[in-house]
Amino acid sequence: MTPTPIPKDHEHDPFMRQALEQAAFCEPVQTAFCVGCVLVARFPDSEPIVLSKGFSRELPGNTHAEANALAKLESLTSPQLQSLVSPWPLEAVPVVEDILPLVDVYTTLEPCSVRTSGLSACADALIRARIRRCIIGVQEPDDFVKCEGAQKMKDAGIEVIWYGGLEQECLDAARRGHHT
Repeated sequence: MTPTPIPKDHEHDPFMRQALEQAAFCEPVQTAFCVGCVLVARFPDSEPIVLSKGFSRELPGNTHAEANALAKLESLTSPQLQSLVSPWPLEAVPVVEDILPLVDVYTTLEPCSVRTSGLSACADALIRARIRRCIIGVQEPDDFVKCEGAQKMKDAGIEVIWYGGLEQECLDAARRGHHT
């Protein structure tokens, strides 16, 4: 699959840049990439709302950026969630499951489809979460495994957007700390 990137000056730019900022917080290791992720809700007639951010190895257990951002979002209480998405467009109290289908995931690197650690792959977690779209900074290089995360998400009905213009920055962030 050859990605067709969208132009850099686009609505996605600020959120992809925030994802790059998250990747910079990641502790580099030789055996994994440094990735940043931002979860953004898009409600009708509303500005996009950043719900959660994450980066690789932020939480205990060799965790990945997308899984960390999802875990942080899922840990929010209803009042915390309501304060983020106020005014809430529905009558019922907001719950994460109602919001996830309106979420765009911005990630600096293609979500993994295989984990050598045996943990759940990020593409699978995003599919289970039923997110709306995944905006990706750059394809995962074959440094460790052959990644098919984007195709896996597409096959599950998630819109995948390859973001153009920051590929080199995303790749440099991912490989930070690797010996060449």
